Amino acid sequence: LVDDLLLLARMGAAPVRRAEVDLLAVVDRAVADSRAHAADARPVTVAVSGHGHADGDAAALARVVRNLVDNAVRHAASRVQVHVADGCVGVDDDGTGVAAADRERVFERFVRLDDARERESGGSGLGLAIAREIAREHGGDVVLGTSPLGGLAATLRLPPPDAAEAARRA
Repeated sequence: LVDDLLLLARMGAAPVRRAEVDLLAVVDRAVADSRAHAADARPVTVAVSGHGHADGDAAALARVVRNLVDNAVRHAASRVQVHVADGCVGVDDDGTGVAAADRERVFERFVRLDDARERESGGSGLGLAIAREIAREHGGDVVLGTSPLGGLAATLRLPPPDAAEAARRA
């Protein structure tokens, strides 16, 4: 909790270190970490598709993706789908979702929804606040919606990689 608060307090104090980031590698690492630290015995299947890159700080973007994947796994009924593209990581789950009226409120510090976010499920109510702050520092955002799986869709949007770099990779 203290580390999360310190991270939020330091945001904006220094410019973002930018390099090309392989978003699929970031997602793969986040999924592996989520599986390793899952406190829940429920089996949740996590499928990853696509590939893409973005410009930014790899460690910071990994924190965002890890927060989104951890939330999805924690609240999914049985499935999480992660989609990767240039400048975008989408995380869908088949849980109960978040009501449209609460989708902005959950980005506030310490907000936990009563019905979907029981105390026993873990979390401090800072994960989405941190994710959005990091994304915005990178010139992007995290937005929430309804997942095609029936639960929550959390999407990290970032400026796509430099067009010249994208052409070089193609």
